Amino acid sequence: METARECGGAPVFAANLERVSEIEALFAAVDRHFGRLDGLVNNAARFTRLDPLDMTEADWDFVHNVNLKATFFCCREAGRRMKAQGYGRIVNISSLGGLRPWAGHAHYCASKAGVIMLTQSLAKSFGPGVTVNSVAPGVIPFGESIAGLDGIIRSTPAARTGTGEEIADAVTYFLSASDFLTGQVLAVDGGLSLR
Repeated sequence: METARECGGAPVFAANLERVSEIEALFAAVDRHFGRLDGLVNNAARFTRLDPLDMTEADWDFVHNVNLKATFFCCREAGRRMKAQGYGRIVNISSLGGLRPWAGHAHYCASKAGVIMLTQSLAKSFGPGVTVNSVAPGVIPFGESIAGLDGIIRSTPAARTGTGEEIADAVTYFLSASDFLTGQVLAVDGGLSLR
């Protein structure tokens, strides 16, 4: 609700993204309100740390149901509308964890690697006119302390963590880019993926 206020009273549409029926209802509500859909940013995600040897099916599903399954079905619903109108921009938020393996995050890394391959597959399926790209953030603290991140910061060529505004800039770029830019993954990570 705070974001809606910051955006001049933008309408809010809510859904439990673990349920495909609610995703479908969400897009139907957007249709009724706006009449068309030009852009989609899949940003919802879950992040947990678990030893893979202790992981349960419920732990796996908790992350994958939102990070990968919901991303696909939101893309499906947006893609149907965008293909019908001949124009659209989809941006999926993946992660540096989808490009590099992290111990203790096998389920998260697998889900975000899936988002990257999904992005590329759908870019081939939805073109022309509809683009699908991905932004892969590095370390972006949101209100958390950066204590304990000294080693990562030293390993980052930019020598700092990133900001939400820097991720938003990358998303905005993809939302406004030509349809000649599709199926791409942009790591916004200060160069951390180079190490």
